[in-house]
Amino acid sequence: MALALQRRANVRLPPEVNRILYVRNLPYKISAEEMYDIFGKYGAIRQIRVGNTPETRGTAFVVYEDIFDAKNACDHLSGFNVCNRYLVVLYYRSNKAFKGIDIEKKQEELDTLKKKYGISTDELRK
Repeated sequence: MALALQRRANVRLPPEVNRILYVRNLPYKISAEEMYDIFGKYGAIRQIRVGNTPETRGTAFVVYEDIFDAKNACDHLSGFNVCNRYLVVLYYRSNKAFKGIDIEKKQEELDTLKKKYGISTDELRK
């Protein structure tokens, strides 16, 4: 056990890794119990918040006690099939994560790419 903790102390995680996962493409009728069954296999969970408004349906936040458990869950559950829907599991990024990013420049880059590939904004929302 002490060796495992020592190894963890020496591991450098990417900066985007944190204890909070943002999950998209969930079945609308998924229960909190089912969420705990799926995500609880990867470690102790502090909280799960499943979206329940028209804007947040199909999404959830999963908060793990340990950052390594969150990383393990993200690595293993991205693309996991639940009721014929493939989960999209991302690390939560608060607005603080966007500090220093030139939003207008990023929007121009996005617009350029959309034109280049002939993608409409409606297609991106699907």
